[in-house]
Amino acid sequence: MKRILITGAGGTASGNFIASLRMSGESFHLVGVDTNPYHLACADVEARYVVPRCDDPAYPRVLAEIIRRERIDLVHPQPDVEVAFLSTHRNAIPTRLLLPSETAIRTCHDKMACNEALVRAGVPVPFSVRLASLDALSACFATLSDASESEKVWVRAVRGAGSRAALPVTTPEQAAGWIRYWIEEKGLQPADFMLAEYLPGREFAFQSLWYRGELVTSMARERMEYLMGNLMPSGQSSSPSVARTVHRDDVNDVATRAVRAVDPEPHGVYCVDLKENAAGQPCVTEINPGRFFTTSNFFSTAGCNMPWYYVRLALGGALPEMPRYNPLPADLYWVRGVDRAPRLFRGEAWDARCAA
Repeated sequence: MKRILITGAGGTASGNFIASLRMSGESFHLVGVDTNPYHLACADVEARYVVPRCDDPAYPRVLAEIIRRERIDLVHPQPDVEVAFLSTHRNAIPTRLLLPSETAIRTCHDKMACNEALVRAGVPVPFSVRLASLDALSACFATLSDASESEKVWVRAVRGAGSRAALPVTTPEQAAGWIRYWIEEKGLQPADFMLAEYLPGREFAFQSLWYRGELVTSMARERMEYLMGNLMPSGQSSSPSVARTVHRDDVNDVATRAVRAVDPEPHGVYCVDLKENAAGQPCVTEINPGRFFTTSNFFSTAGCNMPWYYVRLALGGALPEMPRYNPLPADLYWVRGVDRAPRLFRGEAWDARCAA
């Protein structure tokens, strides 16, 4: 029985990764670690360990001790901060990892650096500028106004998940007020922000699995409604309450080119966020390397269990035959909510249920 350690095991994303392994039919000994004992207590694992934050000097030693004690075969880091930490401390981890290159992870974790890399490769992206200082806001707005038809500008932090510090604004004064709040209350600096062209179209999420430069499989979905989006200042969160599978050659093509632009030999998991511009062209807004989307169990429930394929790849196991693109039908709907189990609906069943 293979023994897998999952970091951030008390979180929703790690919980869905764990659920995917459980539904695979293969037996695993799962070990969860987390900084939060309350959330960790809910994890569906055989062993649980509370650990320091990964920026604590004790973290590498504590994690290595758990790996040895539990005879771990593979570590899967799910939170971005732990993906970054394990990427730069690979030699300190006494077991297997399946991660993209350190350079690719570092580039993708800086959204502006990622945007610039994609521009150089000719991949469609929203026109973006890094903010140097609050005094530069008016000039940044003028630059974006010249490049976009929209009056809105998207302000966001260059680092972090979950739409961190993201807000659509229409004036430099609105942007300044928002950024000052994050500076004064959260300790960010002006250079931690970027301003981007506002994209008005549909939003897509492309989850892909790679091995030594080759695409193993991938699937795209459209985010149709956002979990608690009505409570967010931006009107959206990064996690959907309603999503559906899509077959879009342009989404698949742009996302694949984006991954190859930041990593000439992709290896491991790459999740790409895209949104349509006014012309309907999907543009890459960010790339999340080394970990799965929160809703990885959507595709797993529907029949494409990428977390399980990922573990099999890392440990040298055989995989079922599958296409590189569109392994699932289009128009599968995944509906989720707080304190409600997610439900999978097929297109025709969805239409019938909603028409009743």
